[in-house]
Amino acid sequence: MAQQIGPAAVPLSDNLRGAGFMLVAMAAFILGDACMKTVAGHLPLYQAVTLRGLVTVPLLVLLARMTGGLNLERMRGSWRVVWLRTAGEIGATLTFFYALVHLPLGALSAILQSAPLAVTAGAALFMGEKVGWRRGLAIAIGFLGVLLIVQPGAEGLNIAALVALVSVGFIVLRDLSTRRLPADVPSIPVALVAAIAVTGLGAMLSLRTPWQPVPLAIVPVILAAAVLVNIGYIFIIRVMRVGEVAFTTPFRYTSLVWAMLLGWLIWDEVPRPSTLIGAAIVVASGLFVLLREAQIGRRKPH
Repeated sequence: MAQQIGPAAVPLSDNLRGAGFMLVAMAAFILGDACMKTVAGHLPLYQAVTLRGLVTVPLLVLLARMTGGLNLERMRGSWRVVWLRTAGEIGATLTFFYALVHLPLGALSAILQSAPLAVTAGAALFMGEKVGWRRGLAIAIGFLGVLLIVQPGAEGLNIAALVALVSVGFIVLRDLSTRRLPADVPSIPVALVAAIAVTGLGAMLSLRTPWQPVPLAIVPVILAAAVLVNIGYIFIIRVMRVGEVAFTTPFRYTSLVWAMLLGWLIWDEVPRPSTLIGAAIVVASGLFVLLREAQIGRRKPH
């Protein structure tokens, strides 16, 4: 009996480690977003994006050197896909930061939870992946949950919520492009190219308004935002290397809890009941789609 339990404990341990890595990654990303929301309250948006990038890029270069991943030659033959992915990253980042400034953190996070559903739908529409009626229905219900979150009031649709939805569209472009990258292309150089492009475009856009002096108290917040993004990226990579996707991915939704908690603690943002209901629908739909994909994956012959 003991001999049967021993081997079974190994994958469980890997799953638990993967879940732990995912928890750390989500906390790091949301804390970094909270830092950027704070910075953007004191500086013009694109100046804040540029300053974060000026710290993030050197840290990514250092990370690449430490992991032996700074080899651009391995991306030869994949540059078209890399640039397409980079375009998605640029659009997703800039629209996200605009929405971050103008939306409650919890509401923005709730909208972005629809990204996995949108990616699945995009894969079916543009890459020919088969999506059965169950997953199709779950995706449709999930998007109804998004409508609950961004529901227009008497004054019409909130432009920031619309921009957040555009950000989801760019995330679909980024993630579907990532799927087309060969398996031997390292992740860090791809992320480095995107980070340089985002920083460069942010710097150009920042020239439209005069740069403001950076308050001394904001400097450590900018540094923290850059460091937290890199921590999140490191742990996301580690998630990919341990545990089962079906087990670790649901822990991605803990970012919604972090976002609502930080929004309440820092900015006194209390989510509307419709936001909470919509978020619950989106998360439930995403979990159902993930479960179906895992079941279908197990049935496929290997």
